[in-house]
This record gives sequence, structure tokens and C-alpha cells, in this order.
Amino acid sequence: MSAKKTTKSKRRILLVDDHAIVREGFAEVIKTHASLTVCGEAESAAEAMTAVERLKPDLVVVDLSLQGGSGLDLIKNLKSLHPLLPMLVLSMHDEAVYAERALRAGALGYVMKRQDSATLLRAIREVLEGRIFLSPVMRERMLQKVAGGMTQTTDSGAVKFTDRELEVLQLIGEGRTTRQIAQKLHLSISTVETHRAHIKEKLNVGNGPELIRAAVEWVNSH
Repeated sequence: MSAKKTTKSKRRILLVDDHAIVREGFAEVIKTHASLTVCGEAESAAEAMTAVERLKPDLVVVDLSLQGGSGLDLIKNLKSLHPLLPMLVLSMHDEAVYAERALRAGALGYVMKRQDSATLLRAIREVLEGRIFLSPVMRERMLQKVAGGMTQTTDSGAVKFTDRELEVLQLIGEGRTTRQIAQKLHLSISTVETHRAHIKEKLNVGNGPELIRAAVEWVNSH
């Protein structure tokens, strides 16, 4: 009876990441906390949507790069369908570029994968309590921005792009073709071409090779 009660009282976490070995590692970290348990895993946005409906987790920990979709899109969709469901982003992508976007999409926290396990567990506890979790540096940056102490250009130039344009830019820099980007983001080729055109205009580059060089530089610097 006591064992059942203890298990029932644990907060249930769904892990969403497109690398099985990463999910396994995070699961081991979470298992070290007596009040937490991993109730399920997903490697794609579609799997995550199904898992949330089936498992009813208390928290979703999600990466921004997923199979067959975007972590930001997943967060927006889950927020629309489950407005009270807490979400925490755990990603390799630079928080200076993506943390604010993740919060706008509906997440309550952002942790970079290079952080230690204690930071991840602290973030999980904070988000489960309904509080926002960011690194001290990122929290200070956002507070200054709200207070008007920062210009938009301090966001590494990322502010000029929409969420979708930033995803396309990232994928171009990773060497993906237009067709591959369309398949990954579930967009038409013409839509990706439109995004590419907007990105070229915003980067002030004139052709495809220049765009690729600029995208690679972007990826390497973020």
C-alpha cells in the first residue's frame, strides 16, 4: 500500500527528444529524484502529441529539434490544446537566441544541454510549481529588455527573423536542402523557398551560395 501511494504521488514527466541515448540519459537523471518519474518518451512532435493525450503527464521536457517537426511548433500546439500543461525546453541551441521564443510559444523554462544534472532537476521543480526558469544570465537579459535597457540588436540579430525563418536558417546552416527542410518541417517546397527569400533579404545576401555561407556562420556562432 505504501509503495503504491509513493508511486502515485510522483510527478510524471514526458521526455521528447529525437535521440534515444539522450532520452535515456535524462531519464536516469530524473530517476535520482524521489518525487519524479518518467512516464513516457517520444522522438517526434506527432508522437509527443499522442503521448500527452494518452499519458496525461505533469510536465513535458522537450527539445527544439525533433524528427518530422519543430519543438517550437509542438510547444505552441500543446499550449493551445493543454493550456495548463507545464513545458520545459532542454536544448543544445543557444538560449540567447531561443529562450525568449520558447517562452512566447508557451514553455515555462529553458535549459541548455551543457548544464549539469542539478540544474535540470532544479528547472523541473521550478516549472512544476508554475515558475519560470532561466539561467541567471538569460533572466537578467530579459529583465533588462523589459525595462528598456536593451536594443533588439543585442539578441545576436535573431530578432529580425520569425520563428519559422530561424528554423529554416538553422537547417540551411546544417547543410539541409530545400526538399529536406520541407520534409522535416512538414512544409511545401514553395513555402520553404519563400522563407529562404525572406531570409536572404534580411541578411542582405544576393544568392544561394551566399545564403548558405551566412547560414553556416550563423550555426557555428550559435
